[in-house]
Amino acid sequence: DEIVVDNFAGGGGASTGIKMAIGRDVDIAINHDPAAIAMHKANHPYTEHYNESVWDIDPVTATGGRPVGLCWFSPDCKHFSKAKGGKPVDKNIRGLAWVALKWAATVRPRVIMLENVEEFKTWGPLLGDRPDPNQKGRTFNCFVNALRRHGYQVDWRELRACDYGAPTIRKRFFLIARCDGRLIVWPTDTRGSLSLKVQSGELKPWHTAAECIDWSIPCPSIFERKKPLAENTLRRIAKGLQKFVIDNPQPFIVQVNHGGDNFRVADFDKPFPTVTAKHGFGLVTPYVTQLCQNGFAGDKRHGPFEHNLQHIPCNP
Repeated sequence: DEIVVDNFAGGGGASTGIKMAIGRDVDIAINHDPAAIAMHKANHPYTEHYNESVWDIDPVTATGGRPVGLCWFSPDCKHFSKAKGGKPVDKNIRGLAWVALKWAATVRPRVIMLENVEEFKTWGPLLGDRPDPNQKGRTFNCFVNALRRHGYQVDWRELRACDYGAPTIRKRFFLIARCDGRLIVWPTDTRGSLSLKVQSGELKPWHTAAECIDWSIPCPSIFERKKPLAENTLRRIAKGLQKFVIDNPQPFIVQVNHGGDNFRVADFDKPFPTVTAKHGFGLVTPYVTQLCQNGFAGDKRHGPFEHNLQHIPCNP
C-alpha cells in the first residue's frame, strides 16, 4: 500500500529508473515547469502530477493519508556544480534540498533518496553571492543532522553510471536516508574498465560510446561552411589532425563547444562524459587524400578509414 513520490520530477528519467526497480509507475510527480510535467505525463500517464513548486505542496494532502515508501529528490544542481565556474549562485536554489525535511517531518517516508552533483557535499553559507570557502560543507552537515534528528539513518556515496551498465562516465552524489531500521544497502558494481576483474570475468566491460553511434551516417565536413574558418581556427585544426589523426589512426569524439588549443577529447571506446544541455559532441573521422604541390590531386585516395572521404584543405 506504500506510495512513491518523485519531487523535481523533470522529464521522468528518475521515475523510469524507479519503475524498472519496483515494477510500476511512481504515484506522485511534482515539478514547477509545465514543459517538464507535460513530458513526464507522456512518459508516465498513470502518475498523479502536480505542476507546482515543491514548497507549495502539502505532503499530507497530496498523499491522502497513504504511507510513503520512497520519496525521491533531484534538486537543481547547477548552483553546486563546478561547471558553473565562478559565476554568482542563488541561495534559494541551493536550498531546495531542505524540502526533504518537510516531507520527513509531515509524512515520514520510509526511505528518502537524494541525487545531485558530487559538489553537493560542499553545501555551505554564502559570502555575498559566492560560496564561503571557509565554511564548505557546513550546511550539508546541518542537513544530514536534521534528518538524523527525525530518526533517519543516513549514508551517501558517489557512483559512476558506467559501473552499472550505462554508457556514460557521469558521476553523481547519492544520499539515502531510511527510518525503518533496515540497513542501507548500496548496489554492487557490474562493469569496469580493463581491470583484472574484467579480464577474469568477475565484471563485464564498460559499455562504450562506440556502441551508441550509428557508424553508417556520414559526418558533415567542417570545411563546407558558408562562412570560411578563421586562420587561427585552421591552425588549431591542423594541430589536432596531427595529434589525433596522423599520429593516432583511431577516430575520436570531441566536445564541440570548448575552444582553445587544449580542447577536450573523449575516446570512442570508453563511456561518454556527462551530456548536458550546453555540451554537444561531434565525431571526427580520419582519412587520407593525395596532396600535390599546388593543392589536392584530381583523384581521391582512400586512407585507413575508407568511409566519408572528404577534402581537408591545409595551408603548410
